[in-house]
Amino acid sequence: MKYFKTIYLGLFLTISLLSCKSDDTNNETQNLDASLIYQNLDVSYGENSDQKFDLYLPANRTLNTKYLILVHGGGWTSGDKEDLNDLVNVIQQDFPNLGIVNINYRLADDDNPAFPMQLNDITLIINQLKENQSFYTISDEFGFLGISAGAHLSMLWSYAFDSERKTRMTCSIVGPTNFTDPSYLDSAFNLVFEEYLSVFPNQTTAYLESVSPFHQATPFAPPTILFYGGQDLLIPTSQGIEMSAKLVTLGVNHEFILYRKEGHGWVGASAIDTRLKLNAFIEEYLVN
Repeated sequence: MKYFKTIYLGLFLTISLLSCKSDDTNNETQNLDASLIYQNLDVSYGENSDQKFDLYLPANRTLNTKYLILVHGGGWTSGDKEDLNDLVNVIQQDFPNLGIVNINYRLADDDNPAFPMQLNDITLIINQLKENQSFYTISDEFGFLGISAGAHLSMLWSYAFDSERKTRMTCSIVGPTNFTDPSYLDSAFNLVFEEYLSVFPNQTTAYLESVSPFHQATPFAPPTILFYGGQDLLIPTSQGIEMSAKLVTLGVNHEFILYRKEGHGWVGASAIDTRLKLNAFIEEYLVN
């Protein structure tokens, strides 16, 4: 997907990594020492080389320690968890008592459509963490922070696949929400939409609705914060506006922030504003 492979979202200020103890082994036979910081990179959750995640756990954690799942973008066909390493540093700085799970998922190609493959990968990760909850000393509750395609996956999983309702909050930064949005038929977005369709095994209205967070949201959807750019050449503004309106109708706690002069990512004052608003949302719905 050529429109997505070169996107870099400079949404957060880069901050030096907090010192932490790294442990890359997967053969421990007893629970970790919860008084110590724990870091484990490239934890496998499947046989595919893309099925790995990085785990960062704070010191002095308990079974009430929540974690935030980071989901990278890349149009469902590219991208890597390393793209969000700077974001990991920022979250560690702002929320030193929060766990972080920075994930990779299998990338779509001509033989492997994105859906339900990538949603199944998120399920595998969450199940693996749940099965090892005592070993890691963490909660079974979590939040999502996704960017672009990763934001779409975060919303869709938490709205339609979280049968146990363990998602405490979801953040979408420029994420697609509705693949039946008429705005995609406009000339400005038509080529982008054609690229979207390449990851779908079929393109019927019913199917497109089934993979659209807008159509899958229910009154049980977790609190959601939405960030969009008014000059985004990939995501129509209507994607955020109408998602917000749908959440209002459903009675779901949410916030919608539109930076009218920004595109598919931003820096400077808008980035600082995003960080402050997101931190307040995480504090209210995930940390507390």
